[in-house]
Amino acid sequence: MNFVNMESFKKYLVPGIIFQSVVIAGGYGTGREILEFFLNFGTIGGLVAMLSISGIIWAVVCSATFEFARVFKAYDYRTFFKKLLGKAWWIYEVCYLVLLLIVLAVIASSAGSILNEVLNLNYYFGVVLMMIGVGILVLKGTDAIEKFLSYWSILLYAVYITFLVILFTKFGSNIAENFSNGTMEAGWALGGFKYAFYNLGIIPAVLFSVKHIETRKEAIGAGVIAGVIGILPGVLLFIAMTGFYPDILTAGVPTVYILNAIGSPLLQIVFQITLFGTLIETGTGFIYAVTERVVSVYEEKDKKVSKWLVPGLTGVMLVLGVIIAQFGLIGLIAKGYGTITWGFFLFYVLPVVTIGIYKIRKVSVGERLSTKSVNI
Repeated sequence: MNFVNMESFKKYLVPGIIFQSVVIAGGYGTGREILEFFLNFGTIGGLVAMLSISGIIWAVVCSATFEFARVFKAYDYRTFFKKLLGKAWWIYEVCYLVLLLIVLAVIASSAGSILNEVLNLNYYFGVVLMMIGVGILVLKGTDAIEKFLSYWSILLYAVYITFLVILFTKFGSNIAENFSNGTMEAGWALGGFKYAFYNLGIIPAVLFSVKHIETRKEAIGAGVIAGVIGILPGVLLFIAMTGFYPDILTAGVPTVYILNAIGSPLLQIVFQITLFGTLIETGTGFIYAVTERVVSVYEEKDKKVSKWLVPGLTGVMLVLGVIIAQFGLIGLIAKGYGTITWGFFLFYVLPVVTIGIYKIRKVSVGERLSTKSVNI
């Protein structure tokens, strides 16, 4: 029974947990993204956009992606996009690598700042600790990554729920009032679409966690659950932020604004340390996708993978992220992020829900015809 439960956990829940873990630092860490894409459109408009647009789009795209990966045994993004786009597969990789540099720079900067502010440690202590954490997990491989991200996600939800309970205790009347008097400002739907596309590019980074899936039912089920698991922390944070609406709209870092309002030093420390762990989660997911892609090339050519390849590649990517953060190049690179987002939409989202589904159906029809001919 335990074996069955563990198998179901890996098939249905792990892909969603990995997806949420990679999204979390960039999508929910500061609360700024929740404010920009949702709360700016009113308490009702933002919540509806989050649940009826962003969450559903994630569920649909995850389902199509997981099923395509299962059918074509494509568990790294290079193999996936060669099957999906043919010779144009490299366009996705260009977009992904630029996004990777932005994300690694952001998490390096955030890691240093968090431990400096919470524990008064040197900025570079946090940066180095983050690098060590990511490096260890990448070298340990899929099993270690799945376990760490699963356990940390449970901790994350526990902290977020505690955070919400305390908020309801202190500011519950404000939350209820702001929802009862809530509005839906013009543009709420566009905000939901933008946020969904803003994060969709990282879904192929979690393909290594889809290897456990064996049937279409499992792939679609895992995709739907991934959409729910991915959006839920954002919903919890959004509800928390409504207690301070509209004043919080001008806050530079909404989560810090809320924690200061609660006035609990212990909760602030726990929240920030939990956030630090999500930085390790995000960095691990992004880098492991690249190392898996490189290793797959060696395996295709029956070449032996050097024991220094993965650690060397991991180290180079982490150092590049730290350098970009150090020299203030994040803003320069981020200026092109809108273009990258459209790149993901054009060369991943549209193809996977059109060409991808067509190819899946084509394989399914071929398998049915083959089965019939054998029976005859």
